Amino acid sequence: MSEPLVLITNQAAVRTLTLNRPQALNSFTAAMHLELRLALEAAAAEPSVRCVVLTGAGRGFCAGQDLGEPGMGADGQPSDVEGVVERFYKPLALRIRSMPVPVIARVNGVAAGAGANIALGCDLVVAARSASFIQAFSKIGLVPDGGGTWLLPRLVGRARAIGLAMTGDKLPAEEAERIGLIWRCVDDAALDEATATLAAKLAAMSCKALAATRQIIDDALPMDYADALSQEARVQGEMSRGADFAEGVAAFLAKRPALFKDR
Repeated sequence: MSEPLVLITNQAAVRTLTLNRPQALNSFTAAMHLELRLALEAAAAEPSVRCVVLTGAGRGFCAGQDLGEPGMGADGQPSDVEGVVERFYKPLALRIRSMPVPVIARVNGVAAGAGANIALGCDLVVAARSASFIQAFSKIGLVPDGGGTWLLPRLVGRARAIGLAMTGDKLPAEEAERIGLIWRCVDDAALDEATATLAAKLAAMSCKALAATRQIIDDALPMDYADALSQEARVQGEMSRGADFAEGVAAFLAKRPALFKDR
């Protein structure tokens, strides 16, 4: 029996999904897309999961699309890159962005092309100092996908977004943190502990509030100030009627840790 293309492990309320094609730097195939989507759906449906970590096996996070796959034109057949993006990358990016729990990308090595943008689409990115991010699309005559055209200018501004996308230059993790592309860069030896500590912290918080925070910030990006304020009031109203808010207030007043259960 072949080894799974996505490994699934659990540590308390944290579920880790590991892309498992290390011999190909975890580049995406249709089969790996399917396994990852199923794993994400299962995590979303499991009440005991309160945080998801996405990472890669071996020395890389993900090198993007496997160019030898059907639809990429390497077999002499007409390419169907548009279809590959629509069938696989769009639903994957949307599923990560709509998870009911926070999602952390643990970037242990190179994250290139769509692999970089899938990582950046997670809520928080923690990267090893030896890791790097590469918008490799221009090197093969393509444009960023996997959400890159939306994410990059919002994370680092238009000038840096265009520079990263046009040059395809390797961006070291330390520089990625400095310019605000990722949440944190840590020493390689500290990557596991830093990721585990962050995941445990988020898992102990209100998942419902964290997922709503992601949504409300994304929704506010095209809004004017007054509309954003109105949206805040509406969502605060929804959240304040939940059990987590009541528990949070009670814990604050009693000077004890809160035990959140909403999801």
